[in-house]
Amino acid sequence: MNSVEATIQQVTPERLMQLAWGYAPALAIEAGVRLGIFDILNDGNKTLDQIVSATGCSARGLSAVLNLLAGFGLLEKSGKNAYGLTPESEAFLVSAKPGFQGGLFKHMSRQLMPNWLNLTDIVRSGKPAENVSDETDGAAFFRQFVEDIFPMSYPSACVLADGLGITRTDHAVSVLDLASGSGVWGIALAQASPKVRVRAVDWEGVLPVTRRITDKFGLSDRFTFVPGDLLEAEFGVDHQVATLGHILHSEGEERSLLLLEKTFAALAPGGRIAIAEFLVNDDRTGPMNGLIFAVNMLVNTAAGNTFSFAEIRRWLQETGFTNVRQLDAPGPSPLILADRPTA
Repeated sequence: MNSVEATIQQVTPERLMQLAWGYAPALAIEAGVRLGIFDILNDGNKTLDQIVSATGCSARGLSAVLNLLAGFGLLEKSGKNAYGLTPESEAFLVSAKPGFQGGLFKHMSRQLMPNWLNLTDIVRSGKPAENVSDETDGAAFFRQFVEDIFPMSYPSACVLADGLGITRTDHAVSVLDLASGSGVWGIALAQASPKVRVRAVDWEGVLPVTRRITDKFGLSDRFTFVPGDLLEAEFGVDHQVATLGHILHSEGEERSLLLLEKTFAALAPGGRIAIAEFLVNDDRTGPMNGLIFAVNMLVNTAAGNTFSFAEIRRWLQETGFTNVRQLDAPGPSPLILADRPTA
């Protein structure tokens, strides 16, 4: 047996066959979220007939999807036709739970996947299917998107509030919340202390969503809403904190550097910037979330990408920030913090 034959015998196509159906988990979870399956099972295990009755769906359709979700480890199956939640789905796929992450899946089939279907042509041309970093395409995209991904950032935003000492402050804190979207970063900081006031900057077409969500939290009276593109809008001055929550990846390197320069100028001496991003390692061999999201930026933006901590640290230092560091947070990556020097 030669080495080629030995290699063929040792390697099987099983993983490739699974990757060929790689869209199946996301779409099965989307169906479960949209049909309320995880919510229905939140108060206890149900039989297939009970789930049919609760959803009004076909027994054939539900049986196939429920079994697949069980195969993914997102449901437990007992006997032939009884299903229940796993700890993972109970924590993150029940809409009433604070850790709910199912909102992202609502956008898979209708917003995210259609653009990915053009990936081969996008790779050839280097041009995105649509440019969501441009207000013309982006405002409509993010109006639908930002509220559903609020829970993805909220735990990290709460950690940030504590890490910055806002929960213990007795001084006024002015927060510049850039590309505010759902308002999640400003909301969490404002919840941490009545001393916090937030200047929320975003496109005019997105700010009504920001207003509505901050009003739902009873915080609108502590927010000022500023419309405009990030490089053109009025940031104000002398802020103690500036937040950039998952923004640099859609801006690309050139605009990110300009944005960091503008943010530096808007901070008071001693002010701090907080950046949330999907980080990749220096060799761009992982983590997988960062690599996937880099392709998502290729598909959906003109210049977006994902970056390493070393790259963002270099940008911050070139802009004038010091003490660039990471803060552990319950997100896909740690938060990046840096300071404007006091003198």
